[in-house]
Amino acid sequence: MDDPFGCFVGKPVLHPGRPGALLVAIKDNIDLAGVPTTAGCPAYAYTPEASATVVQRLLNAGAIAIGKTNLDQFATGLVGVRSPYGVPRNAFDAARVPGGSSSGSAVAVAAGIVPVSLGTDTAGSGRVPAAFGNIVGLKPTLGAVPARGVVPACRSIDCVSILALTASDAAHVLALTEGPDAADPYSDFRTGPAHFAPRLRIGIPAAPVFTGDAAYGAAFECAVAHLQLLGHDVVPLDFAPLDAVASLLYQGPWLAERHAVVQELLERDPSAFDPTVRTVIEAARSYSATDAFRSLYR
Repeated sequence: MDDPFGCFVGKPVLHPGRPGALLVAIKDNIDLAGVPTTAGCPAYAYTPEASATVVQRLLNAGAIAIGKTNLDQFATGLVGVRSPYGVPRNAFDAARVPGGSSSGSAVAVAAGIVPVSLGTDTAGSGRVPAAFGNIVGLKPTLGAVPARGVVPACRSIDCVSILALTASDAAHVLALTEGPDAADPYSDFRTGPAHFAPRLRIGIPAAPVFTGDAAYGAAFECAVAHLQLLGHDVVPLDFAPLDAVASLLYQGPWLAERHAVVQELLERDPSAFDPTVRTVIEAARSYSATDAFRSLYR
């Protein structure tokens, strides 16, 4: 099996003899037993003896993991280009970035190599590359899908995300992977609604801001019109408070959670890091415990 879009770390392997089995690709910050986990940093690599809970649940259901996918190093970024393993090629236009940090997972689905893949999503790492690849990016409710066996970005708010060609495929994988996990201290599974009403109230930014390509705004308006055509109620919301909180992930003390994961390697071998990722994580040193509590209150 080849990898024309450069989305895998190492060579993807298709296991024969299992017709009809669900093929899944796994972001390389999620453990697959016996396969190195690098998080996009060879100096950090280790080979886990056990798979992450989310992976093991898929394997138990008969799925086949065909390989590990590329990512922004340590899941730090939304562009998908910060990796020593190269840049996964956007399935629609090689001149455009694939989006990140789950770049390889999104491209593997968008290119039709697999129907679903696993990523992670802390600040958009699953939904952004899904949008750039015209596929579905599902970020489950925090704690619904266990994160044991996932290299943390911000451990207290990390989510395993699902990338799929259709919403029904994403829902199927969610059903197979969600549920409590005693080995994950942040597991917090709660049963959701059995079904949604046919007419939904869907929030959108009251004052959306688009920069760069003018096509973003046009695509957004098209999506809103499509929702209304389907009969849903579109509700404009003030997203400013949400945007302010989101900024704390990369411009605030939550950077300390990223630093806690890689501190030893960063001090021992700073050259092992992508320069941009290193700059982002090193900024954690400028924040104090007081800053952390102030931001938590906010």
